[in-house]
Amino acid sequence: MSASLEGYVAYQRREYCKAIACPVQVRLDALRANSQEYQEVRNACTTAYVHTTYEFHHWLIEHGYLLVRPAT
Repeated sequence: MSASLEGYVAYQRREYCKAIACPVQVRLDALRANSQEYQEVRNACTTAYVHTTYEFHHWLIEHGYLLVRPAT
């Protein structure tokens, strides 16, 4: 479930990938969405990361994103 917080903007899917010009994202952008080749490149991305979660996390911080979750 995704909920918006008033006054904040949610992270958009692949925003990081596009911002850093990830070579996998560049390839995806050049392909027709949902084509066989697009799916192959997309699937490869799930197992052969070019960048780390550490890099992603620090990019989020540098760009003012906050990670939030509901109180339990």
